[in-house]
Amino acid sequence: MENRIEKGIELKAPISRVWRALTDYREFGEWFRVKLNGPFVVGQISSGFITHPGYEHVKWEVVVQKMETERLFSFTWAHPKSLDKADYSPDYSKEPTTLVEFRLEKIAIGTLLVLTESGFDNIPSDRRLEAFRRNDGGWTAQMKNIEGYVARNP
Repeated sequence: MENRIEKGIELKAPISRVWRALTDYREFGEWFRVKLNGPFVVGQISSGFITHPGYEHVKWEVVVQKMETERLFSFTWAHPKSLDKADYSPDYSKEPTTLVEFRLEKIAIGTLLVLTESGFDNIPSDRRLEAFRRNDGGWTAQMKNIEGYVARNP
C-alpha cells in the first residue's frame, strides 16, 4: 500500500485567488464543507465541524504547520477510529496523524494545485487501508470542489 495520496489539478485562476480559497477560513469552509471557528494560524489548532450531510457530528481539527504565501499551506490532522455516528468519539487527540500539503505553482492557464497527504504508516495497520481509501476518495471530491468554487467565485 502507498504511504501517500497525491492529487493535482490545473485551475483557471491566478495563484492569489487559489491561495485565498485555501487559506481564508471562511472560503475554505465553503468548498471543503466545514464550519470553522476562526482563521488559520501557523502552530495553532483550527477547529470546527463538518457540514457535509451525514457527517455533521464529525469534529474537524487540524494543526496548521506552514503558510508560505501563495506557495504552500499545510496541516496535520488526526484519524479517529470511526466516523460512524454510533462509534464516533469527538476526542481523538491521541490518534495518529497525517500531513496534508497544498502546493501552488503558476502555469499558463492559471495555477497548478497539488495536494499531498502523507504519513499513513502512522496509522495502525488494521485501520490504515480504510483511512487511505476514505481520504483518497475524499481528496478526489475536494479537488473538484475547489475547482468549482474558484470558477464560481473569481
